[in-house]
Amino acid sequence: MSAASRAPQRTVRTRGRNRNALITASAAAAALLLSACGSGGVQGGSNKTGFIAGPDGIATAKKGERAAAPDLSGKTLEGKDIALADYKGKVVVINVWGSWCPPCRAEAPNFAKVSEETAKDGVQFVGINTRDTSTGPAKAFEEDYGVTYPSLYDPTGKLMLRFEKGTLNPQAIPSTLIIDREGKIAARSLQPLSEEKLRKMLDPVVAEK
Repeated sequence: MSAASRAPQRTVRTRGRNRNALITASAAAAALLLSACGSGGVQGGSNKTGFIAGPDGIATAKKGERAAAPDLSGKTLEGKDIALADYKGKVVVINVWGSWCPPCRAEAPNFAKVSEETAKDGVQFVGINTRDTSTGPAKAFEEDYGVTYPSLYDPTGKLMLRFEKGTLNPQAIPSTLIIDREGKIAARSLQPLSEEKLRKMLDPVVAEK
């Protein structure tokens, strides 16, 4: 076989290797995106959190073994000042989310519905919007999904770092915490929640006396 006839075969093999490399790189990028959005995470936490992990991805802490929530305050997406202390005596649901995150979009209608239905029971929802480089997409997200409760704007994730180590995983978006009426962390999930799971987390804390 002449050198001229072998050249096209080498070209085909080279193109095939390049195509396979591109596919591999794309798969790796997709896996990284998944791990940074709705990937779940370690549920056990540190000993200081008091969490007991459940098989459904919900971790709970018994009364008397709960860690106090940090001083959480800042500007909302609308530029208003709010603080967790403003809701003293209420059960507070904290949801960490981003408009860029598909699992956040999946769970948003559940949070909007439950927040409206439990307001009469002394429950306040507060979002922490993270990794959105501007407030525009986040505001559009809230409008699209009927989210009416406030969200703190935290593009760099600084607010999450205020929590006790082992409470939140910055790579697990969305995440949800339930804060009891005494300002302590009663339950946590590091994955998107259905309405059923959200109520499973929330209802026992609301029922506490």
